Amino acid sequence: KSLQIKYGEYTLDFTPPWKRITMRDAMKEHGVPAEVLNDFEMAKKWAAEQGIEMRDMHTLGKLMDEIFKEKVEPHLIQPTFIVDYPVELSPLAKRKKDNPDLVERFELFIASREIANAFTELNDPEDQMARFQEQVEAKEKGDEEAHWMDADFIRALEYGMPPAAGEGIGIDRLVMLLTDSQSIRDVILFPQLKPER
Repeated sequence: KSLQIKYGEYTLDFTPPWKRITMRDAMKEHGVPAEVLNDFEMAKKWAAEQGIEMRDMHTLGKLMDEIFKEKVEPHLIQPTFIVDYPVELSPLAKRKKDNPDLVERFELFIASREIANAFTELNDPEDQMARFQEQVEAKEKGDEEAHWMDADFIRALEYGMPPAAGEGIGIDRLVMLLTDSQSIRDVILFPQLKPER
């Protein structure tokens, strides 16, 4: 039996193992200079030269994410796990033991779309408090995606939380792939209707 399906102009091959690559290596593979990945000012300058919109980017991690979306995502056709995200992008994910600037997180991309997002849950209340504080500062600087402080969540973590992980799967996007649908409207069972005027 074949593990290949047709999706638009692509033949997607689900034969394991699927590609697994770090976010940084994927960016280098798609033409992002290595030095850009280590310096905020260089990254800002390079992104501007590439015409990448930087909407109030205040951290290297956020800027890397924007560059990744522009320069890498369009090329992630075959099933690919992207791992090792910057800590700034995942305020609720556990840091990697061997590199505390990264978190234990992966995203699965197929046909240039994020299909799944998973990470090890952060269960250290002190680290979580510090990250929420960074998020509050980012929000005050204009980052609309940043989280507010959640004192109740911190208090709950202080009682203790066993190691845990979570994964979110875009079922609608997965159904799009399996049905060769190019629009999400074609696969949503209960679409919202426009109000009648």
